[in-house]
Amino acid sequence: MLERDEEDEEVSDGGESVTKVGGRNMVARVEMDSRWWHPFNVDAACLGDGGADGVEFMRAFDTAATIISERFQSVTPYSWKIKKKLDIGSQKLLRESIVTVHKFADGIVRHTIDQARSSNNMNEDLLSRFINIEEMNSPELLRDIVISFILAGRDTTSSALSWFFWLLSKHPEVENKIIQELNSVRERTGKRIGEVYGYEELKLMNYLHAAITESLRLYPPVPVEIMSCVEDNVLPDGTFVGKSWGTSYNAYAKGRMESIWGKGCDRFDPARWIDETNGGFRGENPYKFPVFHAGLRMCLGKEMAYIQMKSIVAAVLDRFVVEVPGKKERPEILLSMTLRIKGGLFVRIHERT
Repeated sequence: MLERDEEDEEVSDGGESVTKVGGRNMVARVEMDSRWWHPFNVDAACLGDGGADGVEFMRAFDTAATIISERFQSVTPYSWKIKKKLDIGSQKLLRESIVTVHKFADGIVRHTIDQARSSNNMNEDLLSRFINIEEMNSPELLRDIVISFILAGRDTTSSALSWFFWLLSKHPEVENKIIQELNSVRERTGKRIGEVYGYEELKLMNYLHAAITESLRLYPPVPVEIMSCVEDNVLPDGTFVGKSWGTSYNAYAKGRMESIWGKGCDRFDPARWIDETNGGFRGENPYKFPVFHAGLRMCLGKEMAYIQMKSIVAAVLDRFVVEVPGKKERPEILLSMTLRIKGGLFVRIHERT
């Protein structure tokens, strides 16, 4: 039922198949294809043949991200410099992975430039717009733009959906409410099961929006944000921050603080995001809910991320029941650049009747 790459697994459990999702798997591959298509007008083919360039890029990207994040967790923080100089171990693998990432991203840039030269009209994808800006159209900068866009959105969305489906499996009452909302939306819009939900239909899914937001509060894709101060500054509360000082905030901890969210802050409760007067979605101050950051650093892809997650969840739950074996035990966390489930999330899929 689910197409997997060679790193995905299927095991037998009482005669039924259990398929792993999350990480380098189906959810990530769906996200990867859509993440390339919208801004770059390119099909990464991650849902196709396991040997496709897009899948090779995805694996190299994951490897590089994991190795880089491990530098910050190492008890011997300078050992990587020795490995890099000797070109051995993890740093050799990192170098090889970066070559693969750069090669694929450079190919996207060349493809877009060639299309622009062979056509009278420039495409309206994001990369083409950057190419139109003279001071931003160097090949190296365009490659960095491509990589940054993928870094910001691919692992974050797939990580968020993996944790969401685990939470949903533990709370069937939430799943039932989402199903009821999907049925209501179909009745109002004339959509049939299996038809793609458009933007207007997705906007009507307030409870689904609330459930995803509540999952993000408990399991933010980027649990810790670290920044470096460019020059001496003073925070709004009067705290002095010196040049080159490192600052960070922990969104994972903040989402579980009783002083911020009240009693039951560790409970998965989408109702906390629903306006009791009209049943609509009730947002929170982004400084209270900093999953997408706030102020000048607000995530530019926030709305796109919600559209992707809602459309994927709606399409899956319309047709399938997703069960998680051993759901009572929280999956082991793998802290890379994002808050991932170690080894991916194993699920059992049934057609919904």
